[in-house]
Amino acid sequence: MDARVDVVVVGAGQAGLSSGYFLRRAGFEPGAGFVVLDRGDGPGGAWRERWRSLTLGEVHGIYGLPGMELGGADPARPAAEVVAGYFGRYEREFGLDVRRPVAVGAVREADDGLLAVETSRGRWLARALINATGTWTRPFWPHYPGRESFRGRQLHTADYRGAEEFAGRRVVVVGGGTSALGLLLELAGVAETTWVTRRPPVFEEGPFTPEWGRAAVARVDERVRAGLPPGSVVSATGLVDTPRLRAARERGVLDRLPMFDRITPDGVAWDDGRRVAADAILWCTGFRPAVDHLAPLRLREPGGGIRVDGTRAVADPRIHLVGYGPSASTIGANRAGRAAVREIRALLESRRPLPATA
Repeated sequence: MDARVDVVVVGAGQAGLSSGYFLRRAGFEPGAGFVVLDRGDGPGGAWRERWRSLTLGEVHGIYGLPGMELGGADPARPAAEVVAGYFGRYEREFGLDVRRPVAVGAVREADDGLLAVETSRGRWLARALINATGTWTRPFWPHYPGRESFRGRQLHTADYRGAEEFAGRRVVVVGGGTSALGLLLELAGVAETTWVTRRPPVFEEGPFTPEWGRAAVARVDERVRAGLPPGSVVSATGLVDTPRLRAARERGVLDRLPMFDRITPDGVAWDDGRRVAADAILWCTGFRPAVDHLAPLRLREPGGGIRVDGTRAVADPRIHLVGYGPSASTIGANRAGRAAVREIRALLESRRPLPATA
């Protein structure tokens, strides 16, 4: 039998938990009022999948969830472990009753203006939906000629678990973002690395200021309002230079080559005759929004993205995307969760009374 709720939240990362918190504050109760669905085996969202060598002190920063700060965590501990524990405590503290593991396959129109959310554990009928699925489950793999012929190992950032498995190997690292830089620094001590990017990297002199961040978010927001794929807030900010990166450049670790033209069975090659032998190719080529389950609603614009105003899908005011485009950062997801719930409450209140704000 179908379960009926006012709001379904898809995803229990920072964006989904923030949305659940604000739904409770707005008077929606877990169960009949809203349900949070998560495909993971436990709390932590995409953080639980990060490689163990990534410590809390090495990440850009985790902005606390609303109502409960992370507080006092050891920066030397793995970020995956710290965040999973924090998210689990948060779910229990605010009684969010996250259902997992639940994979959402499709969201479709149903009768009476409801949305049918089809999952691995049945179907929910909802009056509104908050999509908080992030990007981690949709790694982007660019195609280059000869990729299928490569005899070594190919993996994406999402598959990386640690440098030790590449000890003594020759690794080509592809990509110009912060993940590529972090993994290059980690691999440099144990493997022979070659770094390739499509464009020369630009290292911005710090510090990273709030004004700089707001300008980057504004550029991403402009794209999603135009119905274009959002890109990422991090890509819009550029690479922030640090003493560690400067030292790595001096050692030659960050000597960069232009993008190769093809992949060979034993490495990569350029049309000018240059060749680099490799045992592994590590694709640090980013992610795309995990929104395929929304395809039946036909929200995509001709430009390839979903046009949003704030968090609301312009084509369907019942759908809000939190953690999409300009709200992809941890602090952005918190603010977006509050904004999405405010708009959803107003939409549903116009159709029937809702409980008073808690």
